[in-house]
Amino acid sequence: MSLLATLGADILVAILLVATIVSSVRLSRRISRMKADEAGMRQTIGDLVVASATAERAVAGLRATLDECDRTLADRLATAERYAADLSAHVTAGEAVIGRISAIVAQAGGAHGGVARPAPRLADGPVHSAPQAAKPQARNPPEGPSTPNGERLGAAAAAALAMSERALERLRSKAA
Repeated sequence: MSLLATLGADILVAILLVATIVSSVRLSRRISRMKADEAGMRQTIGDLVVASATAERAVAGLRATLDECDRTLADRLATAERYAADLSAHVTAGEAVIGRISAIVAQAGGAHGGVARPAPRLADGPVHSAPQAAKPQARNPPEGPSTPNGERLGAAAAAALAMSERALERLRSKAA
């Protein structure tokens, strides 16, 4: 019996040894797969770190660009506001000059025996106060001494009359 017990014990040890070897092989394969996955994971983590660093630099660049755009836009808006104010001042000054010129023309027409002309009616349209330009009328030059101011006033009056006649012609051509 002792031989049988020894043989049985040896067989049992051999079976357990084979089971241990099979388990070790399986564990070795799992460990190899885990190491391969670990290398892939490390590579993926490295790629993510690089991508996040690149994204942070891009965001910083975008912020700098946004700040520059904001400053540029603010400068351009301030410049546009200055130009708008200047343009408004020029328009107001121009309206004042036109008002003075029309007053001078009205005075020159009354002082030199000019005849007030009726406002023309254009093709059943509204009444316009511009002088008729069908026939430019020659005005008599003012009598008396010729002064630089008198010459300038006469030139301004003539220019205003010519401008009003051209404007009336444009109105007539539009109405026709």
